[in-house]
Amino acid sequence: MNKYSLSVKLEKKYLLLPICNGAEVVRINVSIGGQNAREFDAELATTKEQISFWSFLDVTEFQGEGAILQLEGATEEGVRLIVQSDEIPDADAFYSELLRPQFHFSQMIGWNNDPNGMVYYDGEWHLYFQHNPYGWKWGNMHWGHAVSKDLVHWEQQPIAIYNKQRGDWAFSGSAVVDENNTAGWQTGEEKVVVAAWTSTGRGECLAYSNDRGRTFTEYEGNPVVQHSGRDPKLIWHQPGGHWVMAVYDEPESSERAIAFYTSTDMKHWKFQSQLEGYYECPEIFELPVDGSESDTRWIVFAADAQYAIGAFDGKAFTPEHEGKHCLHYGNYYASQTFSNNPDGRRIQIGWAQIEMPDMPFNQTFSFPHQLSLRSTEDGIRMFAEPIKEIETLYRKTHTAQDQPLSQPVELPVSGELFDIRATLAIGEATTLVLHIGGEHITYDVQANQLNGVEMKPVDGEISLQILVDRPMLEIIGNNGRVFITTKRHAPSVVEMVTVSAVGGPAKLLHLEVNELRSIW
Repeated sequence: MNKYSLSVKLEKKYLLLPICNGAEVVRINVSIGGQNAREFDAELATTKEQISFWSFLDVTEFQGEGAILQLEGATEEGVRLIVQSDEIPDADAFYSELLRPQFHFSQMIGWNNDPNGMVYYDGEWHLYFQHNPYGWKWGNMHWGHAVSKDLVHWEQQPIAIYNKQRGDWAFSGSAVVDENNTAGWQTGEEKVVVAAWTSTGRGECLAYSNDRGRTFTEYEGNPVVQHSGRDPKLIWHQPGGHWVMAVYDEPESSERAIAFYTSTDMKHWKFQSQLEGYYECPEIFELPVDGSESDTRWIVFAADAQYAIGAFDGKAFTPEHEGKHCLHYGNYYASQTFSNNPDGRRIQIGWAQIEMPDMPFNQTFSFPHQLSLRSTEDGIRMFAEPIKEIETLYRKTHTAQDQPLSQPVELPVSGELFDIRATLAIGEATTLVLHIGGEHITYDVQANQLNGVEMKPVDGEISLQILVDRPMLEIIGNNGRVFITTKRHAPSVVEMVTVSAVGGPAKLLHLEVNELRSIW
C-alpha cells in the first residue's frame, strides 16, 4: 500500500482535502509538534475532475506550526491536491443545492446522523450532532455543532469534539448546563456547559466548556463510566438533588437495556437500576398531562421512537402500562430533546434518514417539534407538533374552507416550501387524499391509516399538517398524534394543492397553505 508524507507549515485557516465519493479509502494522520493532532479516513480524489466536494480541516488553533500528514493508501496525484486556504471552495453554493433542505438544518458538507448535546444556554440553542466532516458516508464520528437564537435559523460552528484517535470516536451523547457548578469546572462568569459522550475506545466521557459551548476541555478523569453500551443522556433530578445518566447498556447476562447511574458531582457515578428492552440513544424527561402541572408523568424514549410512560424516583423508572407506544414513523431515528429550556417546552429534533445523492452533504434533521402528553380514548399518549416558530417563515397564505368534496378542491400555489394544514370531515368516503405536486398523503378510512400508519378519526374528522421541504415531507396527523418523516419522491416546484375524496361524500372544513421562506 502506498504511503506518503507531506510536510506543511500551517499559515491559513483550512487544510483542504479533495473528496471523491467511492474512491479508495486513505488513512490520514496529522501530527503537530510530534503529537498526533487528527486521525481520520477519507476517500481522496486523485484528479481535479474526480472531486465530489472539498472537505476542510480547520487548523486555526495550530497557526504558524509545522504539520506532517501521513497518508496510507493515497496516490501521488491525490496528495498534490491537498492545499491550504482561508476560504472554502464553492462555499457560495452551499444551501442552494438541488436537494438542500431550506428550513431544516443540515451541515455544510459531509455526513450527519444523531443529534447530540442539545442544550439551551443564555439565548442560544445548541445542536451538536454526529458528523463525518471528511466524507459523504458514515464514519469518522465527531461532534458537529450549530447554534440558533430562534430554533429556525442556524449557524454552523467549528467541530466541537474530535475523536481521540482512530478507533476512539466521539459517539452520541448529551449536554447540560451545570447551573450550580457541581463539578467545579467553572472559571469565569459564564455557566459551564458539560457534554457527555461515548468514547468508543474508553467509555462514557465528559468535557466542559467555559465559553458558551464553543470549545470543550476533556475531563482528565475520563472515562467516568465503563460498561458495554453507549449514548449517555444527562439530566438534573431536582427532587433528589443529583445528576442522572440514562445510558444504553448491553450486559452479557441479560437483554439490552437502559441503565441509570447517579452522581452529585458528575465525576463519580453509581449504578442504580436498569430498564430492559430498550435500545440506543435513551431519553428520560417529565411532562404534564393535558397541561396540568399538578399531574405529571415521566417518559422513557429510545432511538426507535418507542416510549413508555410512568414514574421515576431519580434512580429507577417504573412503567404504568404494558409494552411500548410509538410516536414517530418513517425515516426518523435517534432523536433528542433540549435540556435547560427557558420556557418549559419539551422540544425534540430527530435524525431524518434521507439520502442526498450527488450532494456535498448527506442526511438532515427533523424540524423542531414540541412534545406533550394528552388524554385519549386509548389512554395517555405523547403528541409531537412542529414548533410555533415556523410561522416566522410564512410569506404568503392561501385558504379554502367549507367545501364538499363531491369533486376535488384545488388551491393554486407556487413554491417548494410549505406548511400545509387541513381539517376534513370523513363523511362516507373510503379514502381521503391530499395531492401536493407529485406527492400524495392518503387517509384510508376503513383501515384508519394515514400513509400506512394507524390513526383513528376524532369525532368523524381528521386534521393534517404537512411540512414540505425540497427533499422531504413531515406529515403530522391529528394535532401530533402521528408524526411521519419521509423523503419526497418528486422534488419540484408545486403549483397546485388538491384535496379529494373517494368512495362517498366528505367535506373539506379548512385548508391553509403557507408558502415559506428559506432560512438560508
